[in-house]
Amino acid sequence: MGNQRAPAKLEHLETLYHITRRINSSLELNDVLNEVMDRVIEVTGAERGFLMLRGDDGKLAFKVARGLNQEDLTDPEFQVSHTIVRVVEENQEPLLTNNAQYDERFNQGGSIIGLRLRSILCVPIMVKGKMIGVVYVDNRLQAGIFSNDDRDLLAAFASQSGVAIENARLYRVAVEKGRMERELQMAHEVQLGLLPRKIPRVPGYELAADWRSAREMAGDFYDFIPLKDGRLGVVVADVSDKGVSAALFMAVARSLIRGNAALAETPDETLRQANHLILDDAQSGMFVTVYYTVLEPGGALQCVNAGHNLPIWCHAATGACEFLPRGGRALGWFDDLPVETRPIQLEPGDVLVLYTDGVSEAENVAGEDFGDDRLAAVVRQAAGAPGATAASVLDAINRAVKSFVGNAPPFDDHTLVVVRYVGSTH
Repeated sequence: MGNQRAPAKLEHLETLYHITRRINSSLELNDVLNEVMDRVIEVTGAERGFLMLRGDDGKLAFKVARGLNQEDLTDPEFQVSHTIVRVVEENQEPLLTNNAQYDERFNQGGSIIGLRLRSILCVPIMVKGKMIGVVYVDNRLQAGIFSNDDRDLLAAFASQSGVAIENARLYRVAVEKGRMERELQMAHEVQLGLLPRKIPRVPGYELAADWRSAREMAGDFYDFIPLKDGRLGVVVADVSDKGVSAALFMAVARSLIRGNAALAETPDETLRQANHLILDDAQSGMFVTVYYTVLEPGGALQCVNAGHNLPIWCHAATGACEFLPRGGRALGWFDDLPVETRPIQLEPGDVLVLYTDGVSEAENVAGEDFGDDRLAAVVRQAAGAPGATAASVLDAINRAVKSFVGNAPPFDDHTLVVVRYVGSTH
């Protein structure tokens, strides 16, 4: 008997050697597992083989189901003894039965009787003390075909394949992460392309702008829209959500505002028309706050606020700063958009700062907000400094926010537009 088993043991060792080489030479998990299962069926004399892995939901799912002729089996969930699988899952130990029809441990197993299962061998796949799956082979025609050597072979295979499975999973995660990072980088570049490529020159005005995303994709945006008669539309907006969905919504909102600006008679009509179109097309539940102002010759501005942060108007004559009033509500909520265009008249040296809450609500490591009052104080000081420009005011705000935040991660997207009126004779 010992001499008869020696060739079998040698064959098992050779099989394990080839299996180990194969699973360590490739990270294509499906191909590896199919080949491994075919070899195990061949050596053990099993009629069929199945491999199940635990999914993200914690449940075992079939990954391989093979027959004697290396064909894939359909509906594997109806082909195995779930009683056997459950016992192995609970005990996390190999299980061998050479005649399941008469094995008292499983005489209540309906699938064993219904499928006429006889020889069954099932072993857990363990990785660092955690069961990640099972290997199951059986034979419906013969009893007693599996030996303890077969059980040991399958247990050794399961140990080797467990490491390979985890390596392949990590590889897939790394590949997917790399792919997503490349796609997000491309999307980030596309989004950057939607922002103005350069600051326009408008007689009597200085403009400066800054846009920074907290993630790869942002919901904030700003825009400069050339209008007839030398006027310029200035938009600062903030989508309610973050990430990719917010970026897509941002692109839609930007296009609709820009498209309607050229046709509408007033800024409030521009936003109302954009709001109608957003509601017609969008079912996401997101909304966008917008501040839209039209720069006219001579320092006259036509401003409309749709639920956005209150712009800061710094008066050169007095050095005082005031927050312009809020008006209406965000686009994308209701068909009725109660917004109103309000005119203001800038004097030479006056500064208007438009921003999103990523500026005023930037948090430091202690969780404190930068705050509207601190922002207004920075604007007041920067706007009143000798030789102040729109660019110098914007730079002062950015430096103050950066100093305040310190090493804290970005709280939100950060968008700034500074308008400075220099006078019609400048």
